[in-house]
Amino acid sequence: MNKKILITGSVLGILGIILGAFAAHGLEKLVDVNALNTFETGVRYQIYHAFFLLMLGGTSFVNLKFKKVIFYLILIGILFFSGSIYGLATNVLFSFDFKTIAMITPVGGLLLISAWVLLLIGIINNGPD
Repeated sequence: MNKKILITGSVLGILGIILGAFAAHGLEKLVDVNALNTFETGVRYQIYHAFFLLMLGGTSFVNLKFKKVIFYLILIGILFFSGSIYGLATNVLFSFDFKTIAMITPVGGLLLISAWVLLLIGIINNGPD
């Protein structure tokens, strides 16, 4: 499981850097400043949680059951939170109206918060003294 978590964290980090570069060098010509800032928020949270997964995969302070739940909370949370933000920020570029799925953004945020809470509980229960 640790290898899966580390690989996923690495992939999310790579994609975050690519999306950040796209925002800085390509997207700025296609959307307004507010949309660009919104897109960059999605990138920032994706990168934060890529680091979270790298830390999680490298720690022994959290048991395997907690790691699995945290992993899926992060994965789905990033998909919902950052993914919906990417769609909303680039809404003018697509025929699909991403505003119809905007309510998944706070659900994704809640999943990310839940992952942090589970990490805290896992550390309290199994962490070093």
